[in-house]
Amino acid sequence: MKIFVVKFGGNAISGKEDMMRLSKEVAELVKKGLKIVLVHGGGPEISAEMEKRGLQPEKVAGLRITDEKVLEVVEEVLGKMNKYVTENLAESDVAAIGMPGYLCTLCKKKEPFTVNDNGKEVTVDLGLVGEVVDVNPDTLLDLLKSKVTPVIYPIGEDDKGNRLNVNADTMAAGIAAGIECEELITITDVPGILLDVKDPNSKVDKLTLDEVDVLISKGVISGGMIPKVEACRSALNAGVKAVRMVNGKDPRSILTDIMKNVPHGTVITK
Repeated sequence: MKIFVVKFGGNAISGKEDMMRLSKEVAELVKKGLKIVLVHGGGPEISAEMEKRGLQPEKVAGLRITDEKVLEVVEEVLGKMNKYVTENLAESDVAAIGMPGYLCTLCKKKEPFTVNDNGKEVTVDLGLVGEVVDVNPDTLLDLLKSKVTPVIYPIGEDDKGNRLNVNADTMAAGIAAGIECEELITITDVPGILLDVKDPNSKVDKLTLDEVDVLISKGVISGGMIPKVEACRSALNAGVKAVRMVNGKDPRSILTDIMKNVPHGTVITK
């Protein structure tokens, strides 16, 4: 069974038109017999809802600092988005079921970690933010065998049942490794990894993890792109063969070109 895990968020797929384009491509691939697991985030929508409620969004190294009030907003917004995504897939004749990540994963709270903030080493505690430690593949594999496409939003739980906000890239990487997928595809709002963020023609077609490290040390990969490539790294180290970054705003194709072996996005391998 060839399985692809596809991750997307609100920066890359925004509005009905984008969502229907993605849904139609998923429908086309599912009809050809490919098995797809979708994982979505919702960063911009969460930040907008927080501001409406008088909460100030805070991020460090691209990851949201989460307390109980923030977690409540995150869970509510992602639940609504999940329903919206599954409804759009249904419009495109894709049998899909939405679910939170805790129905197929076990997570733990992310430990405090050190980051470089303007040249100073600072220790950060993200609060109620989790990372995937285990995956129950049977839940997903049973759905895929029944020709149902799982659509997962990244709310996890620890072994005591405490809810955790999990970065969507981290959730997708954990699931991709746990079900030994063919490829993890992350849909972003850029064509791939760029050597110059202002020049789309500076896209790199292929990178190894060692080459990624060089680009991070030079500051070419920075900000919100760092958790994306770190999620790629954990997926590859856990056994995923390849991780690909593609542009959700590409008018030609988001996913279908990949299956035709047309060069598309940036592919990262070990």
